[in-house]
Amino acid sequence: MAGQDRPTLSVEEREERGTRATKRLRREGLVPGVIYGGGNGDALSFKVPARELRQVLVDGSALLDVKVGRGKARSVIVKERQRHPVRDDVLHVDLLEVRLDETIQTTVAVELTDSEEAPGIKEGGVLEHVTRELNIEALPTDIPDQVTVDVSHMEIAATLQLSEIEAPRGVTFLDEPEETTLATVVPPTEVEEPEEVEEETELVGEEGELLEGEEPPAEGEEAPAAEGEEGPAEGGEES
Repeated sequence: MAGQDRPTLSVEEREERGTRATKRLRREGLVPGVIYGGGNGDALSFKVPARELRQVLVDGSALLDVKVGRGKARSVIVKERQRHPVRDDVLHVDLLEVRLDETIQTTVAVELTDSEEAPGIKEGGVLEHVTRELNIEALPTDIPDQVTVDVSHMEIAATLQLSEIEAPRGVTFLDEPEETTLATVVPPTEVEEPEEVEEETELVGEEGELLEGEEPPAEGEEAPAAEGEEGPAEGGEES
């Protein structure tokens, strides 16, 4: 029976195989996928409208109910999704059928919250999100959509380890608590300001110096007389 608090995805069994066939499906607005882990151990290929799949994935629920054609709903988790490197569209999705009364191992995303309140951030530090996914074990119904970690207490140069947070109810962390770093606050980088170079501007030329904007006299010419000085006497005899 489908769960009342988790999304349901309706898909159709897929007969198409091969690269050419899957490209044609994508042009038609469909996404190919596979369901693994059925009761008989066989994988089932399916196709689903890209828009419907996107809505379910955006919802972020860890556990889904999938109906293949007119069949009964199956409880599944998203095992893997292949995305377009540029558009980020889902190109292919793998689902894993699970039993609700048996624990499974999977991964969940880590979300850091309240970073703007952290003293280290207020002082100019930079928050680095080191570990973005955690390996966990839980019943399918206990798998959280994500693990939320409060970093509002972090100081400059602080490091937050997995051992410092509490696992959600029904969840067991499988990563090494003391060796798994979730986040750090990196001290701000000090930028050395370049030394100011004073530009010397000659406002008034002294004797033997050129005024600003004046060009030196051509070879054989005399420099112009300064104001108040007389030039060479005119009418001198040629030797």
